[in-house]
Amino acid sequence: MELVENRADVERRFGKWHGSEDLEDYPFVENRYAPFTPARRALPMLNLALISSAGAYIDGTRPFDSENWDGDTGYREIPVEIEAEDLLYTARGFDPTAVEKDMNSQIPIERLQEYEQNSVIGRLNHVWWSVSGYIQNSSLVVDELAPKLCDRLKRYEIQAALLIPASRLCHQTLGIVARAVELANIPTIMLSIDRDITDSLRPPRTAYHVGRAGAVSGEPGWPEHQRRILDETLRWIETFDQPGTRKLAVKLETETEMARGER
Repeated sequence: MELVENRADVERRFGKWHGSEDLEDYPFVENRYAPFTPARRALPMLNLALISSAGAYIDGTRPFDSENWDGDTGYREIPVEIEAEDLLYTARGFDPTAVEKDMNSQIPIERLQEYEQNSVIGRLNHVWWSVSGYIQNSSLVVDELAPKLCDRLKRYEIQAALLIPASRLCHQTLGIVARAVELANIPTIMLSIDRDITDSLRPPRTAYHVGRAGAVSGEPGWPEHQRRILDETLRWIETFDQPGTRKLAVKLETETEMARGER
């Protein structure tokens, strides 16, 4: 199965695109089919990988290249012990205010560590992967970024991967990566706030909710909101029996909490 179906047509349309920051008339990838790898282990036995496209890098190291027209296909392997104040962001396509205020709004390390401590997941892998998801040239994701990340996940014996995009174009980048990881026989689940893109791209498992770019895994400083999003999302790794998209119940529960004056 191809990561990008009708790739020649996608490349032709991209070659004619004149480019704009708001992605007007951008030739988003369209796929008909999705790979699927069933979960072979229960959540409490999984070594879980986190892949974020928020462009995070450790202060003092080289930032992602935001000037490259095609996009930066590099990645950063960041230990979970790194504190939020030691991270900087190459933010393109989204406002970094939320993640700078609370890393968990886009990179939910603390929430996932809570799940590990409470045996919801077996463990959070001791490094996570950061990419700059604003990659306009989808062929570079297919040829460069996706294979490199798959190799690293295999190296760490990852048993499932959670992918969290930060912007609209990040949904395409991580959707392609999710397809590659699934073809490497590692189950994935991707968070989405842009169902049109993910439905068109067809990543294997998608958990959708009404959110905003830059705070896809929950509003900053609101751990209950973050837990609501992540709890249902992670449990769906096991329960999906075919490719598809499911809508999280986050909005209703959040509105109820706010109506009660609890937030």
